[in-house]
Amino acid sequence: MEAFRRYVVPGVFLVFSIVQLVSTSVTHYSIPEEMKEGSVVANIASDLRLDVKTLNERKMRLDIVKYLDVNKETGELYIVEKIDRENICPSKSSASCYLRLEVTLENPLRIFNIEIEILDMNDNAPQFRRDAIHLDISESTPKGDRFSLSNAVDPDVGSNSVKTYHLSESEYFNIEVQTGRDGSKFADLILKKTLDREQQAVHHLTLTAVDGGKPARSGTASVIVHVLDTNDNTPTFDKSIYNVKIMENSPIGSLVLHLNATDLDEGSNSDITYSYSLYTSEKTQETFHLNPTSGEITVRGMLNYEDFNIYDMEVIATDKGANSLSGQCTIKILVEDMNDNHPELSIKSFQSPVSEDIKLDTVIAVVSVSDKDSGENGIVDLHIPDNMPFKLRESSDNYYELVVSEALDREKVPEYDITFTVTDRGSPPLSDNETMTLELLDVNDNVPQFPKSFYTIRVMENNAPGALLESLSAFDPDLHENQYLVYVIIEKEIANTSMSMLFSINPEDGKLYALKTFDYEIEKEFLFHIEARDSGSPPLSSNVSVHIIIVDQNDNAPVIVSPWRAHGSVVEEKIPRSTDKGSLVAKVIALDTDSVHNSRITYQFLQVTDATLFSLDQYNGEIRTMRMFSYRDPRHQRLVVVAKDNGEPALSATVTIKLSTEETAVKAYSDMTEVPLEYDIFSDLNLYLVIGLGSVSFLLLITILVTIVLKCQKAKPSKAAPPSRNSVISERNSTIADSTLVSNDAYWYSLFLAETRKGKLVVRQPVPKGSRYIVSSIPRGTGLTDTSDSAASTLQVFILNHVLLNLTYLLIFSTTYFLGGIIFYISGLSVEHCTFKILKTQKSQVGC
Repeated sequence: MEAFRRYVVPGVFLVFSIVQLVSTSVTHYSIPEEMKEGSVVANIASDLRLDVKTLNERKMRLDIVKYLDVNKETGELYIVEKIDRENICPSKSSASCYLRLEVTLENPLRIFNIEIEILDMNDNAPQFRRDAIHLDISESTPKGDRFSLSNAVDPDVGSNSVKTYHLSESEYFNIEVQTGRDGSKFADLILKKTLDREQQAVHHLTLTAVDGGKPARSGTASVIVHVLDTNDNTPTFDKSIYNVKIMENSPIGSLVLHLNATDLDEGSNSDITYSYSLYTSEKTQETFHLNPTSGEITVRGMLNYEDFNIYDMEVIATDKGANSLSGQCTIKILVEDMNDNHPELSIKSFQSPVSEDIKLDTVIAVVSVSDKDSGENGIVDLHIPDNMPFKLRESSDNYYELVVSEALDREKVPEYDITFTVTDRGSPPLSDNETMTLELLDVNDNVPQFPKSFYTIRVMENNAPGALLESLSAFDPDLHENQYLVYVIIEKEIANTSMSMLFSINPEDGKLYALKTFDYEIEKEFLFHIEARDSGSPPLSSNVSVHIIIVDQNDNAPVIVSPWRAHGSVVEEKIPRSTDKGSLVAKVIALDTDSVHNSRITYQFLQVTDATLFSLDQYNGEIRTMRMFSYRDPRHQRLVVVAKDNGEPALSATVTIKLSTEETAVKAYSDMTEVPLEYDIFSDLNLYLVIGLGSVSFLLLITILVTIVLKCQKAKPSKAAPPSRNSVISERNSTIADSTLVSNDAYWYSLFLAETRKGKLVVRQPVPKGSRYIVSSIPRGTGLTDTSDSAASTLQVFILNHVLLNLTYLLIFSTTYFLGGIIFYISGLSVEHCTFKILKTQKSQVGC
């Protein structure tokens, strides 16, 4: 281990408010890099004059323990990890590299500074930044030119760094080593012989860097020299003269000849472009195309043997070098004759799109045709497909017009692909064609169409307002705004109510909604129209009939209308105990305002005092006796009848009838409830009555005429007439007064209703209780007054008046008698049995 020098520098520190002198010193050591781990650098305990036994007690420690540490038992400073000088001191600006440490001891506090110099060793070989160095040198570069090479780098310093460079053996290159201002070494590549790229395009060299260490280390790099081309070779064609044959009418683009010129240079110096020389005519250049890159000669224009059959041209090949070089060749093209000129057609005018309502004979297109051949080969014909509503019309030589021959309909055919075909008359014939598309513009010529002409919609009553009833969507085959439909309800008032207040339709999709809740008993059906109108100009529309049928729900209970009773009261009836079996006791009539199905009413006893005494017809509600009354039967009978409808669920109403029996000889009124009406109105008696009525009417007419004549013969008209004698109406019982029959019996209200059953006419007329109905009323007559200024005698006037009055009474009586006989005969009643029968109860019956 080398000797070291020690420097001691005193210092003063204040610790824990006690002034204590702490001596520090700088101890210097020098060690080589890359010492093995565990190697002892020095015994710092002895060098610092410390007691080895107190090192642990005084807590001796180093501030840096990565590379070095102290053995507290022996006081030796040793290597913990190998030290690499290049890592600690990467900068080569200073040749010295130091590692500075602080040794700290306590009780008392002492700090020692230690400086360790790391000495360099030749442990690194020179390295180039790149393994390969590429140089591009033109083949025209003169010899002696220098080219800088990348220098090598060696982390070591001093004599261990790069010292010199060596180059591998080469015929064209050598190197020269240069020293920089900082002492670094670098090499220049020197060209010692002119390069030729065509002989050798790339040169591979090896550059070696060697340091000055012992033993010396070295590093190598490849030097690759690319020789850059210079344009020193001219393009050359395979032949100097080319002879080529080609058929006339060869398609445009057909290959005639593929020229190939070569250039030994590379890059842009070997890129060749082909062009016509100034000696090539413009006709040739227009007929044939020369590709400047590939050298292909293709047909550019139409070749026609009759026009031109020999083409001469001169082609030049030029490279793209800085100083371009060129070569040339001569080409002769011979055109061989063929009779194959195709007819040609040209669309001079074509109108598309057109409106579908275009008029007939309107010109759509103008087409011209031609053929360069002559004779039959030059005559051409133009055709279009047969199944089209168009025709061709020749307007002038080789010009045709396409006109509309039939009506167009866009909804059937929206567009036409019209193919024009032109054919010559040669052998074989040649043809050409061209297809044009004719589009049709829509016209609003279709009315909206509903799937149905009549919609029947059933709506259950008591529906919710706003409920969807039906979707009435129509279809319009037109396009765009012509097919955009708007739906409206055609206004119609029913009972001063507009349809738009009952129903609503969505104008966009035609959905029909109910605006209110419908009641079958009030409104059973609606009939109105829905209109669908498109948005065309002018707009077209159609309508559809909508029949709304309100479907009944069983929401009304039956109502008892006969026998009549006050609300909640019991109906009291009296019948004789001598009533026969099968006699009609009462008839229950109930009405239901629901539909036919729900309003079918059936009757049945809910309660009955004696089930063996009465029967109830479940369909007509008639209550009849099943047997004669016996002395054991109670005087009062209580019948509760329920009337049920046919709905689901069924609704019902009840009526209570209290029957009282009494001893009487009067025949049950049920016998009068049904009187058959005879229909033989042309019997002998009818004939006599008609003859008598005609005679009496004739006499009455004569009397009236005579009276009028006599009245006109008076000197003065009568000034006053006695008032007519009004009919007298009885207030309580049925009475005949002044030829007037009046009845106010409430019994007729429950008994006389009109219905037809089993070929008989039963007359039952309802009369409200307490009302007075006049059965018939006949005015008694009209009196005549005396006049003071009459020209006739008073006796004569008296006699005439008396005679006329008697005749009038006679005619009125006869007329009344005959009319009454006819009426009651037709009603089926016998005149001989006309009587008045007055019941002792609250009922009265009238017969005439």
